Amino acid sequence: MNESLRPDEVIPPEGKPSLQLRVFTRDLVQFLPNLVKLLSRLVMDPRVPRRSKVLLVALVAYLASPIDFVPDAIPVVGMVDDVLLAAYAVNHLIARAGEDVVLEHWDGPQDLLEMVRSVLDASSSLVPPPLRKWIDRFSG
Repeated sequence: MNESLRPDEVIPPEGKPSLQLRVFTRDLVQFLPNLVKLLSRLVMDPRVPRRSKVLLVALVAYLASPIDFVPDAIPVVGMVDDVLLAAYAVNHLIARAGEDVVLEHWDGPQDLLEMVRSVLDASSSLVPPPLRKWIDRFSG
């Protein structure tokens, strides 16, 4: 039997996009609680430098503030600065905490932690050098 196509039917190029979206969403939902637990445990850990914790708190205040380096009204670019600064602050906290402390507090799979680190490193490198220098000077 030859099935005819309906005009409202969409044919995906490869595989089912809804399946890919579900897998991505599932991975994200599993990842976020582990990251939030890691960050909260690092903030509470006395072995992590206080200035790194202050940087994370300053980031949260910056994200909550209506004042922005690039206004959020500018499509895409307005949110990119927030994402890059968040990645930089989280990467800074994880790097300053030390390998042993991070591994002690991480609940997720080891390979996921390595992926998080590589994404954070790549994102952090996109922060403009003058801003990175100012943040590093502030956070020691």
